[in-house]
Amino acid sequence: MKLPRRTFLHLAAGAAALPAVSRFTWAQTYPSRPITMVVPFAAGGPTDTLARILATHMKGSLGQTVIIENVTGAEGSIGVGRVARATPDGYTVSIGHWGTHVVSGATLTLTYDLLRDFEPIALLANGPQLVVGKNALPANDMRELIDWLKANPNRTLAAIAGSGSHIAWAFVQNLTGTRAQFVPYRGAGPALQDLVAGHVDVMCTQALSALPLVREGKVKAFAVTANTRLSIAPDIPTADEAGVAGLQISYWHGLWAPKRTPNNVIAKLNAAVVDALANPTVQQRLRTLAQEIPAREQQTPAALAAYHKADIEKWWPIINAANIKAD
Repeated sequence: MKLPRRTFLHLAAGAAALPAVSRFTWAQTYPSRPITMVVPFAAGGPTDTLARILATHMKGSLGQTVIIENVTGAEGSIGVGRVARATPDGYTVSIGHWGTHVVSGATLTLTYDLLRDFEPIALLANGPQLVVGKNALPANDMRELIDWLKANPNRTLAAIAGSGSHIAWAFVQNLTGTRAQFVPYRGAGPALQDLVAGHVDVMCTQALSALPLVREGKVKAFAVTANTRLSIAPDIPTADEAGVAGLQISYWHGLWAPKRTPNNVIAKLNAAVVDALANPTVQQRLRTLAQEIPAREQQTPAALAAYHKADIEKWWPIINAANIKAD
């Protein structure tokens, strides 16, 4: 049977509108099943711990369980890549940090674009690094440390535990005009053990890793690489206060969804994150992990997008100039 042209066009237009209507209706009922948060590192690490704290408290806002899936390998790029290729329906999201979403773009060949292939959800927390040294160093503050580094350019051994640590110490050198021999390690744990033993002289590492040793008096802390002091270690000066202006390095964490995830789905996820970060229990747990929660106005998708882009523009030239590649 041949349909009249007007009837045919009407039916065709209705059929074309079905995916849009279905997508709108589905987005309005989101979430109707559990959400998977991909952690691109092994269980038990700082990123995994942060993810599990958030997931527990996001459940109350979303009315659905947030399942943690650890997808490891290639400096986090395997897990992040999985989310880049996931269906953009809000049921798969990725937690990542400065290393996975800034550093990796300059040190690895990625199969995705860090800015164009994701929808930002929220900036989560900032984990600054500490400039630490062995106890036998004659320096007792950052200015004295710089003087000692300049006096011992060929003898100073800087422990390097991954690309982030490497970049951090390269940045220290650029700002202070000092030079050290880099000693690579497979992780912060072995590097800190050698620092305690005096086999290496200095390093930059995440505050969470070094603070216990600082408190036990096993290593010296010279500065925190943030613009404010850590609330759980207020006696350690910022690098600016210690005399190295601009030495700000943070393992900030963020949450992303695949590109083209609907705006109202992103809004629901963002609201759940904001509620979680406002929870006093969450705030206390993050403080014990040496994580600083950003101000409320920095917790929006737009703020994460701007923060992310600015950090790429800052760090990629530094990384490329130092010819740093993934270990």
